[in-house]
Amino acid sequence: MTTVYLHNTLKQRKDEFTPIDANNVRMYVCGPTVYDRAHLGNAKTSVVFDVLYRLLCQVYGKNHVTYVSNITDVDDKILAKHQQTGKPIREITEQTYNWYIEDMAKLNVLSPNYRPRATEYIAEMIELVKRLLANGHAYEAQGHVLFDVDSMPNYGFLSGRSMKEMLAGARIEVADYKKNPADFILWKPSEADQPGWDSPWGYGRPGWHLECSAMSSKLLGNDFDIHGGGADLIFPHHENECAQSTCAFEGSHFAHYWVHAGMLMVDGVKMSKSLGNFHNVDEILQKYPAEALRLLFLTTHYHQPFNFTFSGLEQSKAVLDKFYNALLKVADIEALPSEPNNKLVDALADDLNTPAALAVLHELAGALNKAETEQEKAKLKGEFLASAELLGLLYQTPEAWFKGGMIEDDNEAKEIEEKIAARAEAKKNKDWATADKIREELKLKGIILEDSPTGTTWKKA
Repeated sequence: MTTVYLHNTLKQRKDEFTPIDANNVRMYVCGPTVYDRAHLGNAKTSVVFDVLYRLLCQVYGKNHVTYVSNITDVDDKILAKHQQTGKPIREITEQTYNWYIEDMAKLNVLSPNYRPRATEYIAEMIELVKRLLANGHAYEAQGHVLFDVDSMPNYGFLSGRSMKEMLAGARIEVADYKKNPADFILWKPSEADQPGWDSPWGYGRPGWHLECSAMSSKLLGNDFDIHGGGADLIFPHHENECAQSTCAFEGSHFAHYWVHAGMLMVDGVKMSKSLGNFHNVDEILQKYPAEALRLLFLTTHYHQPFNFTFSGLEQSKAVLDKFYNALLKVADIEALPSEPNNKLVDALADDLNTPAALAVLHELAGALNKAETEQEKAKLKGEFLASAELLGLLYQTPEAWFKGGMIEDDNEAKEIEEKIAARAEAKKNKDWATADKIREELKLKGIILEDSPTGTTWKKA
């Protein structure tokens, strides 16, 4: 069996991955808060852990991996959106959830085994708060229930920061009812017109950190293998998850491996609405193929900061043109069933080294282009496709890829086909001037014609 290595934030090093139970490898990844369209940071994290999920399924078997990624549908950001727009909260969360699912599908992100919504696990959250109160790790104050960080001697063990560093490096709510400024909310009161649930502490709603602890415990157990998310979640979110989960369940280690995707930047600086460099996924996908964006995310090692540029997106599109061209040349040859290339699997097993895996994909494309016999082409085509699938790439037909992008709808495609038919008729009548004029008209629209003995095909430039 292939040995997998992952950079474990808990130990600040790359570790050999040893699952608790190889027959049930369990992974939890923090999903989006559904109050607005998914942005590039959401997409990058989703693609990274989609590749890890694919790798775990490859190594341990699809039926031996349980992947959970949550949806946060109760949060102050959602409440703020409701107050800003006047839209009902349920309408905001449902619409945003559907947008997220659509965007991830376009990026070929596989659905997790479970996608729990926070609002479906309120009872489990209330029970978790009760346990923390009973264990002496929480206290009530002015209608709130807070986690007492001083009750936990090793608080801060995930991020490795001192209390002083943690307080200085994060936006922590200052409140006079806190014993320690770092104490965080487990449950807080809600006004009558705000989302809330009845609880032993009154009508209220859960704190953000509590939600993931309750959902992961319910679906994966108190101890599971991998917890993932963006590096921006290490503190306070993941630190506080660790605190409340290990203190609620005596003897629990919670997640054994913590895997974090590096920060996303745009043109070398942090993506921010205030800087005017903030991009939603939908905005990008209106202008560029989704597969090009997915490939771009994979060109940088997941643990490193990722720099998004439009020139990088263009380069990724050109690479996919090359890959799909290799497949187009063998479109009439049926691929032989194949496993992914061993070198590519080994690259991904080495802490998800996607740049090295992509280098193997380039090698396979080159070999496919040079293949001479039909048998060799069929074998290499199968290996190429199976290897790409492990990265979530080349999920379209070459024809769909080359006819996509600039083609907005079926009417536009129909118009192109009609012009090709008119050109064929002109050539039949030896009206070369008209035939050349049609070719140039299409070329100006970014459509390239390719003539062959069997007819004329087209693709976008």
